[in-house]
This record gives sequence, structure tokens and C-alpha cells, in this order.
Amino acid sequence: MYLGIDAGTSEIKVLVIDEHGAIIATSGAKLSVQRPHPHWSEQDPEAWWQALQQAVSELRQKVGKSWENIRAIGLSGQMHGAVLLDRENRVLRPAILWNDTRSAAECKELTALAPDLASLSGNLAMPGFTAPKLLWVARHEPAIFAQTASVLLPKDYLRWKMSGEKLSDMSDAAGTLWLDVAKRDWSDSLLEACGLTRDHMPRLVEGSEPAGELKAELARQWGLKETVIIAGGGGDNAASAVGIGAVNPGDAFISLGTSGVLFAVNDRFRPDAASAVHAFCHALPDRWHQMSVMLSAASSLRWLCDLLGASETTLLSEVATLSRSDELSAPLFLPYLSGERTPHNDPQASGSFHGLTHATQRASLAYAVLEGVTFGMADGLKVLEEAGTNLTRCSLIGGGARSSWWAQMMADVLNITVVTHQGGEAGGALGAARLGWLADGGEETQVCQKPAELKRYLPDADHHQALQKRLNHFHLLYQQQREARAAESNSTRTLCPSGPACL
Repeated sequence: MYLGIDAGTSEIKVLVIDEHGAIIATSGAKLSVQRPHPHWSEQDPEAWWQALQQAVSELRQKVGKSWENIRAIGLSGQMHGAVLLDRENRVLRPAILWNDTRSAAECKELTALAPDLASLSGNLAMPGFTAPKLLWVARHEPAIFAQTASVLLPKDYLRWKMSGEKLSDMSDAAGTLWLDVAKRDWSDSLLEACGLTRDHMPRLVEGSEPAGELKAELARQWGLKETVIIAGGGGDNAASAVGIGAVNPGDAFISLGTSGVLFAVNDRFRPDAASAVHAFCHALPDRWHQMSVMLSAASSLRWLCDLLGASETTLLSEVATLSRSDELSAPLFLPYLSGERTPHNDPQASGSFHGLTHATQRASLAYAVLEGVTFGMADGLKVLEEAGTNLTRCSLIGGGARSSWWAQMMADVLNITVVTHQGGEAGGALGAARLGWLADGGEETQVCQKPAELKRYLPDADHHQALQKRLNHFHLLYQQQREARAAESNSTRTLCPSGPACL
């Protein structure tokens, strides 16, 4: 059997599959995000480790006696996070996460310092990526930067705790902005632009390769054999691709988790950084992928649930009772609660409702949130198409895949066929387990099969057309927000020519 570990933002998920790829059991432990200042998003790496111990303990009880048959472990995790270790491997500060936008100024600095950034990394400098985070630390926390001996990504910190090895895979490393994505190797020039060298970086392997072994002491603690290997693994979306069987050119999926992702597999490096499309390595060798990313997808619904004191199940059931007329008269929602990546590359973008009245009910607010996220995904699909990737069918994975209503909305707005799969909500954890199986010698054609289909959602042409007016209004609202922020900034400079220092 094979153990998959997914170090997500809101939860550590773990699952076990058998030698046929069937999911035997799953478990998880919740995580919280700390936001001590506006635009900040952090977690304590020790909290990941404690959550992993809890999740593994619960999973072991569920699996029972066959637990000891686990031969390999795969890792998946939230990308771009910066875990800084000193020479004694002590964590120097809380990890700065993927949805932290404090380093907007450093993105401009990095672009100036590394003119070949887009051509080598395949991406624009955005606050979510790892490299500008290190420039921020160098500027604002120079003592910590001076002590930094190693920079690890979240899943690779867990690997180090599990094996003592500092290793990463190509797909996760591609999200740092330090990788030459075409060559699948660290770029000395991009590292130098951040005051770093290869000595700060983990060794690179492919996601399906062995990358260390479980420490003997930990193996005994977890009740496993001392010969358990750990696979290279993958960033959360690349691992999810392995889990859903998106491993060949033309395969694609939509992920509705904390963030929202459109992922398309390529047989070569196809960057299109100008439109904020991401171009990364796949978790499997000799493959790459393009990706559009919005920062707040299912997390927008969780935010509304917390605000209203209602469960997701309750709100989704209320949305399903709305008439088509109710939907078309609902408020519009901009889902930019953490800024936005594709297509805007705008860390200052903010969320908003438009069109509230005394008659607005919470079901209409929930509808607006789901529709706004779907409109954001449509923006991502548009730029992917402009980059030469045309999709007619996508698998749907992540927590949002549990909602049939939302799946149909995705099909109608994006005007593509949407397919849900058995185990699709498992996401990166299933892909991680499959990568462990591959590292143990499994054959790709057997390991990476697409899971059984649950349902197909065909686009409704009439509904697609009816929503275009609202989509156009959605675009106008964002443009007006940008113009309002620009006017406010100009007004501030006029009143205070020397900037914030004169206030």
C-alpha cells in the first residue's frame, strides 16, 4: 500500500491506497492561518508537523493491521511558501504563504534585477511566489536573512522532518521563480538576484523518483517498516493532476479548493507570462503545464459562511432553491479577498458586493459568491485560450467538486463539459500516494489512470448566453475598482507630495 500526504493551507490530508489504486481510508487535521498585518498570511511549520502526526495516527487506526504494508510515501503541498532554516536547521520565522501579498514592491525590484525572469521561470514576478518573499525578508528582516542557510517549500519541510533530507521536486520548485523551467534546474542568475546560491536550495528530483527514506525512529513510531521510501512528490496542483490522471498533453482539470485553478498538460515548456498564465514543470518527467490561478475560490464561500454563521451545506441548498430570475437579479461579487493573480496580477485587488438592496437574502449572497468565483475561472480560461490552450472538457476536483449545482454553473459559464470523478475531492493526497507508488516501481499507465466518472455536466447554451451580461458587468466593476484606487493614490500624492512619511 501507499501513503499520500497533502500539506494544504487549511488542512493536512492523508490517505492510503492499495496495490490496485483504490482508496482504503482517509484522514485529516485542520490548520489555521495567521494574518498579523494586512496582506500577510503565515503559518508555523511546527503546526504542520503536529497536524501530520495527528492525521497519521487517526489514519493508522482506520487502516488497521494492513497499515504495515505501506511501502512508499508521496508528498503534495501548498506551493510557494518560504520556510527559512538556519545552519542548525532551526526555523527562523513563521512560513510566509502563497497567498501573502506583502512583497508587491519586491516584485518590481526582482523584475529589474533579473531581466530574464519571465523567459527562464515562465512567470511574472508576483507576491505569491517564493523569490520576492526572500527579497522582502532581506529588506525588512535583514538579521533573519543573514542567518538563512536553507529555504524549503512546505511539503519539503515535512520531508526533512520525516527523512532528514533536503530535497524538492520540479513542479514545486518551478513555483519559486528560481528554476530554469525548461532545463528543470536551478538558475544561478535568478538565485543571485535574490542574494542566494544553490547552497541555499534543496537537491532536485522528479516527482516520481525516490527522494529519501523514512527515518528509522519515525518508522517505528508510526508502525511502519524501516524500508519505506519517500517520493519526490509534487506541488498541490501537479500532484492533483497525477491523482486525476491528467498526465498527457490535452488533459485538463479545474480545482476548486482554497484557490481556484485551471490546469492544462503540455508536452513542452510553453510560457506566456504577459497574460499572468503560469508555466510550470509537471510532477512527471518530460512534461510541463500551463495554469491560471485565482487566489480565493472555495475560500470565498467559507468566508461567507463564517460571516453569516451558516454551513456550506445549508447555503448551497438555499442557492439551489433560487429561480433563474432570482439568480439574474442577485448582487455581483468580486472574489478578490486576497488580491488576484490570473489574469490581473493585482495584489491590491479587493472583494466586494455590488447591487445590495433591502430585499437581498443570504441565498442571493451565496449565489453571488459562487457565480463570482466562476466568473474568475472564466477569466482564467480566456487567457489560457489566448495562450494557445483550447479546452472543451475538464475534470473537476477539490472541495467544490462536491456541489452538483456549482459543477453545472462551471459548465455553463465556461461553456465546456465538466466531469466529476470518484475520489475527486481527494486532490493532491491521492496524487501524492500515486507518486509514492511510481517511486516504488509502479508503471505509469497503471498508476495514473483516470478515476471512474461520477457525472458529466454539459453546458447549457441558453444559460451561458444569459450570464454574459452579468460577466461583462463583473469586468466593468473590477475596472472601476482599479480606476478608483488610481484616483485615490493620485489624490494622496497631491495632498502629501512626499508620500506616507509626511502624514
